[in-house]
Amino acid sequence: MKKTVLYTALLSLAASFVTASGVLLCIALSKTAAAPDKDGWDMHLMLPQSASSAVAVILLVLDIFCVFMAIMLALSYIKSCRAAADADKKADKPRFSRLTAIDRGGLPEKTGLPRNERADLPEFCRGFRSFAATDMGLYYSEEVIRTFISAMSCTHLIILQGISGTGKTSLPFAFGKYVGNDASITPVQPSWKDRSDLLGYYNEFTDSYTETELLCSLYKACLSQDIYTVVLDEMNIARVEYYFAELLSLLELPEGSSRRVRVTPDSRKSDPRLFENGTLRLPSNVWFVGTANNDDSTLAVSDKVYDRAFVIELNSRSKSFESDEASKLHISADRLEELFADARREHPLSENARRGLEKLDAYLTEHVGITFGNRVMRQAESFVPVYAACGGGESEAVDVLLRNKILYKMDSLNPAICRAEADGIKRCAESLFGEGELPKSVSYLNKFGTVEQ
Repeated sequence: MKKTVLYTALLSLAASFVTASGVLLCIALSKTAAAPDKDGWDMHLMLPQSASSAVAVILLVLDIFCVFMAIMLALSYIKSCRAAADADKKADKPRFSRLTAIDRGGLPEKTGLPRNERADLPEFCRGFRSFAATDMGLYYSEEVIRTFISAMSCTHLIILQGISGTGKTSLPFAFGKYVGNDASITPVQPSWKDRSDLLGYYNEFTDSYTETELLCSLYKACLSQDIYTVVLDEMNIARVEYYFAELLSLLELPEGSSRRVRVTPDSRKSDPRLFENGTLRLPSNVWFVGTANNDDSTLAVSDKVYDRAFVIELNSRSKSFESDEASKLHISADRLEELFADARREHPLSENARRGLEKLDAYLTEHVGITFGNRVMRQAESFVPVYAACGGGESEAVDVLLRNKILYKMDSLNPAICRAEADGIKRCAESLFGEGELPKSVSYLNKFGTVEQ
């Protein structure tokens, strides 16, 4: 573009010289026409004086226009050169100050906390529960700890919901302390509507990007093998399916080149080195934990979110207990995934449990119109084995899965239908898994009451 402007300016300047030569020629012809007795131009071309004058005026106007165009184009060329220089300076100026600092300095070394890659799942769960109690004064039941760890094996989005004050935010916070990598706390705001609320935004006035803690955590996770926990505190105070939509979709994709989150619409040379055309890889060593209160100030979480997440109910505080002092257990995300894989091999979902889930799915589909779906069955194949490896029983794991992943959908159905079908669902579930084997599911169904005879 700059070369075209320069060439056009030079051509305009050359045209002005040619036009000026034409003006001089017309003047010479005009003088020759006035004195025909003298030798000169009259031997080649004779024009009336009036015509020569008119042509001279026209050529003079064209000459002025060409000079004007040459000047304007030259100024445009200078301006474009300055704009290009400013753009180059702008491109060289980092707009991500915090991420650029990470590129320059790297991640800080965790001194005094060597990795323990030999721990097994029972030790991992017992250590976490004891650490939360002795070091942080937080008491959780064995069931809650097992459910939380098992949920990490089947999804990267966990929702802790219940009444306020039951330790929903404290659980992932304590987990971050336990694995030697503090959790990133992101308080959700009621005005959040899109990904810029999570990842930050570009400020045109300051020519800089406002980086959030979540964006920095994702960037650090790309450079590390540690376990990263991101807490979305009070996630349902805004529409989760709005601000978390892109990440929700990406979490469904396998780890690879397509699992990248869009941060900026364009790219610059000065952008962080892990950026690729304005996108950042969503690493597999990040788990999102959302807390959700059940009160009038919050919004209902859609089935789209619930289906992709694992929901853990925390409606009461656990009683304090005596525990031996436990230390932190620095473990890598790869090692944790290996433990999950070992659990699936050593404690696979039994055929009886699989058939029971399939038959119960068929019953629920026919009578109340809710179904497990392929996603829930895949989660069951990971959740139940890991729960068993953590020290729980298979029937207990199935009970937790049914209550938290399937039966909760009845809350959105017509209460009359739920009341009419609750007893039938209980009888079907107990006939498949045994009477008294699903206390949580039965307790949930009992809240609908029975149909009066």
